[in-house]
Amino acid sequence: MSTATANQGGGAFDRTKVHVTAALVGHVDCGKTTLMGHVLYKRDGLPKRTKERIAEEERLSGLAARFGSWVTRLSVERERGITVDVGQWRISTQRYEWTLLDTPGHRDFIKNTIGGLSRADVGVVVVAAPLGEFEAGMCRNGQTREHILLCFTMGVKQLIVVVNKMDDRTVKWSESRFNEIKDEVSIILSKTGFNAQKIPFIPLSAWQGDNVIERSSRMPWYHGPTFFDALDVVEPPKRPVEKPLRIPLSDVYFIGGVGTVAVGKVESGILRPSMVITFAPANITTEVKSIEMHHTVLTEAKPGDYVGFNVKNVMVDDLERGFVAGDAKNNPPSPIESFVATIIVLNHPGQIRQGYTPVFDFHTAHVSCCFAEIRSKVDRRTGKEIEANPTSLRTGDAAVVLVVPTKPLCVEVFSEFPQLGRFSVRDIRQTIAVGIVKSKTVGNSVAKWNMIQRKAVEAEQAQKRKLAPPKKTPPAAPPKGKNTTKAHPKKGSS
Repeated sequence: MSTATANQGGGAFDRTKVHVTAALVGHVDCGKTTLMGHVLYKRDGLPKRTKERIAEEERLSGLAARFGSWVTRLSVERERGITVDVGQWRISTQRYEWTLLDTPGHRDFIKNTIGGLSRADVGVVVVAAPLGEFEAGMCRNGQTREHILLCFTMGVKQLIVVVNKMDDRTVKWSESRFNEIKDEVSIILSKTGFNAQKIPFIPLSAWQGDNVIERSSRMPWYHGPTFFDALDVVEPPKRPVEKPLRIPLSDVYFIGGVGTVAVGKVESGILRPSMVITFAPANITTEVKSIEMHHTVLTEAKPGDYVGFNVKNVMVDDLERGFVAGDAKNNPPSPIESFVATIIVLNHPGQIRQGYTPVFDFHTAHVSCCFAEIRSKVDRRTGKEIEANPTSLRTGDAAVVLVVPTKPLCVEVFSEFPQLGRFSVRDIRQTIAVGIVKSKTVGNSVAKWNMIQRKAVEAEQAQKRKLAPPKKTPPAAPPKGKNTTKAHPKKGSS
């Protein structure tokens, strides 16, 4: 069953409140799942049957009860103690209806983290306070630093920073340690592009509950909001209702008695039952039968809603994560052949040259794409051209490039659909570049990619022929009928 309907607690979804989605991000084992579990436990965000089932599994497995185990859906997650997939839960505050996303912190599951951030309006950056844990997350290859960058890349404009594990024996509720962490994280936030002055920093203990929902008496020096109160302080996100419908798919399921259910966040437009929609890049057209969110049947889904919608006469194998749904009668999405993008190289150990093919992360799609042309280097601030047709790019360079996907892909121009026009570039297990789509060419990217490969092979063969040593010509054979052997004098002759 889809995560859009499987892991919800509480009563019916209140449509009179603004719906906001928050993603918890941070280094592995920083306490994201424990924090979410504590909030759900105290705010009755878990169904009674879920509590009983997990408690029985803990009793049989011999694992000690912990708040994090309330929200980990997979048995492998409870056994290993780390999050693998994105967990989704719902809570209500005074102002908003919240969907909380628990994302993985381990770099092996970074694709799932990016998928969660593509659905988020607000990012909750969880930082571990203990000595050594904080430094590990903030080092050059630390996941806290990378997750902050991914928040900015995926368009998450509002952040809340929580400094967790203040109860650790190396911290002991220390104000000086909190201020040290706040200063260092603020520097990273400012360099990334956030206004650190407007971001709340909250010291708390997710395990013991200090400053999670109720104010802590162990940190009298802190006068800001608790984590739960900070959720109501965020500004309501702007929703592009007037634009054409766009829904990047996160998952596709087959539910017995229901049929094929596509799951995704409505980025723009409005989705209604009986609407005829098109899935790109496969160009599949079908009709929407019904829409649900958090066990609630909807008459329409607006931007910001993460919904599951049942479609007619489409097999589950026909749709994939990364597809984009749109209104078939109003500017439907289409597959692209190539796109022109502006990128900034953040961290690459070598050079980026023409033909380089790393993984591009768009909304919920993860596709290898080729740098077909490096058209120009540009100034990072003004966008003015610095150098035309450079041979390579290095760390710190900004450039305009032509990119060709190796598989069918649907993206949009950033100026028209920002959430579908941003991307990050990953290789060697790290984010090496970020960028936006400036223009696109509709067509078959696979044919274009095959042509690029064919030209590359031909160029390589021509280069080998050019560098090969010249072949030595064998001596000419003697003419036929002539004896070229010298006559030796007969014995006894003088």
